[in-house]
Amino acid sequence: MLDGIVAPAGGGGAGSGARGGPGSLGGVPRLSEVIAALENLWPAERAESWDAVGTVVGDPDQEVTRVLFAVDPVQEIVDEAVKLDADLLVTHHPLYLRGTTTVAASTFKGRVVHTLIKNDIALHVAHTNADTADPGVSDALAGALDLRIVRPLVPDPSDSDGRRGLGRVCELDHPLTVRDLAARAAERLPATAQGIRVAGDPDALVRTVAVSGGSGDSLFDHVRAAGVDAFLTADLRHHPASEARAHSPLALLDAAHWATEWPWCELAAAQLDEISDRHGWDLRVHVSKTVTDPWTAHAASPATTDTSGAPN
Repeated sequence: MLDGIVAPAGGGGAGSGARGGPGSLGGVPRLSEVIAALENLWPAERAESWDAVGTVVGDPDQEVTRVLFAVDPVQEIVDEAVKLDADLLVTHHPLYLRGTTTVAASTFKGRVVHTLIKNDIALHVAHTNADTADPGVSDALAGALDLRIVRPLVPDPSDSDGRRGLGRVCELDHPLTVRDLAARAAERLPATAQGIRVAGDPDALVRTVAVSGGSGDSLFDHVRAAGVDAFLTADLRHHPASEARAHSPLALLDAAHWATEWPWCELAAAQLDEISDRHGWDLRVHVSKTVTDPWTAHAASPATTDTSGAPN
């Protein structure tokens, strides 16, 4: 599934992976119909109040025959959508998370908007409403790591079934060392310059693990309350990670932000595929394999067992 996902953005990504074939029983859906289906999967009202989700550009009456899923609405992905002749681009990250006063093509985000409109490509965003969905971003992350999901890490109080929420508490089929779990994550997640950073005893055994796609160091209180052996997420900063290690022997596995969220694109594409088949839509669904993680290289420090002090 992840073959060829090694090139950084701008470095010749692996292109788009198509899912399924065009339907033969139904017609071509309009954008409004596809958006209604996506909103049913990830209702906008379940997004955080600070978030910017939903349709950014697009004519509700335009026909949709090809859809591309990606993590980031950056120019490389938009150019890929143009080359693919896509009618709709669905991304996890918002284009405009904060307000703007211009969409001039002289700005990089404005150029994205101009490229989309000129090529009749709609843009729809599912961000924190996809994070907490059932299934959502962390379900896809757990699936990529072959973990058994037990419950949400931070349950959605509005879900009486207890299935929605942020992050997931998981179990392994058999215990692994922290080192082996990190190796599994490095192998199963898309390749990035960062790889997997580890804090904790590499030889400690892990039976339970919390996962959260994207930035996760605001969740340490919930992770400690869950009583898990390890926490795999992204964007762990120095002070929250240091304090978490001081609190308990919790092992920390820090992956690239993009890598922890990319598996959701595969999940979301499969969900839209199923909807398309059910409605008999003449729809092709693709997943971008272009790496848009911003980090392009990594220089490892020399291996050493000396922790007595920093060099002068």
